[in-house]
Amino acid sequence: MAGEAQTATGYIQHHLQNMTYGKLPAGYTRADGSVLSESSWTMAHSSQEAADMGFWALHVDTLGWSIGLGLIFCFLFARAAKKATVDRPTGFQSFVELVTDFIDKLVKETFPHRNTMVAPMALTIFVWVFLMNLMDLVPVDWLPMAAAKISGNDHLFFKVVPTTDPNATLGMALAVFALMIFFSIREKGALGFLKELTLHPFHTGKWFFDVLLIPMNFLLEAVSLVAKPISLGLRLFGNLYAGEMIFILIAIVFGVGVFGFIGAGLLHMGWAIFHVLIIILQAFVFMVLSTVYMAMAHHRDDEHEHDQ
Repeated sequence: MAGEAQTATGYIQHHLQNMTYGKLPAGYTRADGSVLSESSWTMAHSSQEAADMGFWALHVDTLGWSIGLGLIFCFLFARAAKKATVDRPTGFQSFVELVTDFIDKLVKETFPHRNTMVAPMALTIFVWVFLMNLMDLVPVDWLPMAAAKISGNDHLFFKVVPTTDPNATLGMALAVFALMIFFSIREKGALGFLKELTLHPFHTGKWFFDVLLIPMNFLLEAVSLVAKPISLGLRLFGNLYAGEMIFILIAIVFGVGVFGFIGAGLLHMGWAIFHVLIIILQAFVFMVLSTVYMAMAHHRDDEHEHDQ
């Protein structure tokens, strides 16, 4: 695909465009010049078509790789658990036990409450996000070129790193946010959750002053609450998107003569080694913050006062 791109800009834009499936209206003029006689659900043939499909369009590559990597995680860990043995543990079993014990210990230190769902959630988040991030180490042209050959479409859009798509990262962050709201209401009650939004951080203990402070408290708490999933999702997206962009820029240098090929090879190796740290760190940060948010949802002021 790199060889068919007219410019470096076109090459970059092609690699950053998702395989999009959505609905185009009747009378729409497509990238190839054809006009739709009726509204149709179809694959986008250009970035403009993808944009015109609107909110309900699906990023097929993001969904496919996310679900596929999630299934691989479930299969490998279930297989390790099924074949676990004390006498002669395999190397992979030891690795799974190491990861599981590490996350279990971290959750116990970060989450001082009782909820049997949080530790499995943290393990799932860490391994799943790590596997999605790991796809960033595959050379940027290999899988897209293979997909283009298999499909017979040399201009096929095909992104292989789900976490470079904000729809994926914000989707996971919103799922964590929904759990946070659910457990907040379950542990504190609807009234307790409402008090948390309206009587903090400013609280005098005198109702006539507290009523006047409700609008300011609600504004501050609402902004803080909504910022949690946004920052959680955008942090992961931003770091992986930047890493993918650097790999794409390095790939362009491969075509600039022999010296460019050698230099790009060295740059690619160096950046890949450094990027391994980013891949692990971002999965770890997403997992830790999700656990912290669960702890905040379970925290009750009356428990704190009782401990005092």
